[in-house]
Amino acid sequence: MPEGTLAQKIKLSTIADALGVSTATVSLALRDSPLVADATRDRIKDHARTIGYIYNRRAASLRTSRSGIVGVVVHDILKSIESELDRSRQTFILSNHYDQVDKQRNFIDTLLQLGADGVIMSPAIGTPREDISLAEDNGLPVVLIARSVEGANAPVFRGDDAYGVGLATNHLISLGHKRIAMIGGTDQTSTGRDRYRGYVMAMEKAGIEMFPDHRLPGPRTKQGGFEAASQFLALKERPTAAVCWNDLVAIGLMNGISRAGLVPGVDISVTGYDDLEEAAIATPALTTVWNGQREVGRRAARALLDRLSGEEVHVATDLIRPELHIRQSTGKPAR
Repeated sequence: MPEGTLAQKIKLSTIADALGVSTATVSLALRDSPLVADATRDRIKDHARTIGYIYNRRAASLRTSRSGIVGVVVHDILKSIESELDRSRQTFILSNHYDQVDKQRNFIDTLLQLGADGVIMSPAIGTPREDISLAEDNGLPVVLIARSVEGANAPVFRGDDAYGVGLATNHLISLGHKRIAMIGGTDQTSTGRDRYRGYVMAMEKAGIEMFPDHRLPGPRTKQGGFEAASQFLALKERPTAAVCWNDLVAIGLMNGISRAGLVPGVDISVTGYDDLEEAAIATPALTTVWNGQREVGRRAARALLDRLSGEEVHVATDLIRPELHIRQSTGKPAR
């Protein structure tokens, strides 16, 4: 977009003429009205995005007295973001994209429509760098957390995932485990790739053979970990330990192991990742990796505020060093 051009200056009639529909249809489609057929609405919104049109929600809200926005208050990494933003009297709006790029795009569009100052985001799986560029080109500074987007020109703040999983894997190796599985995650994200890399590097450095079927990718939830337990327990050369992609998977796996009549931490050792509050009160208490979520949030918020004040942010990727928290879910291999 040429310098100084505002996307909002593009008229609805421009879109209508290009697509051979009425201006009223364009207006309804951009407001997600059910009066417009899905195919027509998608065609209009795709064209509007292509030419850089940003729907002016603020003007529309004056007519309807509704903004269509709901705020959600949560904790942990977001608590640190909120605390940092509070110091500058900034309010944030939260959205969960559920790893759906289209849902994420709709939220970014909403922020652009509202004239938001900036956005801190953990990008959805498959986010193209062009989506980051679109936000930046329309005056919405972006700071990424937890995951990176290849080729995107935006600062990234996240834990050193390879190092963190290496800590967990080395801990199990130090206890005498040689058959160690890794459960959960996906190669589609930088987080998934880095955590698996940490596991592989630790195993290779220790000279321990890795079995292809000892990697069970996919699970990222407690239910996923529970369902993976039966597959894990049925593995040939059954592992004596499991490095899990996150705490939820680990807790679900321990529940599944218990359901099978085995004792986590005694019969099979399990580690998690993230050090959620639930990890310390699980049964048994979960050995896990603290990934610096609050520090990630604080640094990311500070970087965004610096950008908004006109300061240069030279950080490309800032990795926070994780820590291993040893609890009851790990022990020596059962005889």
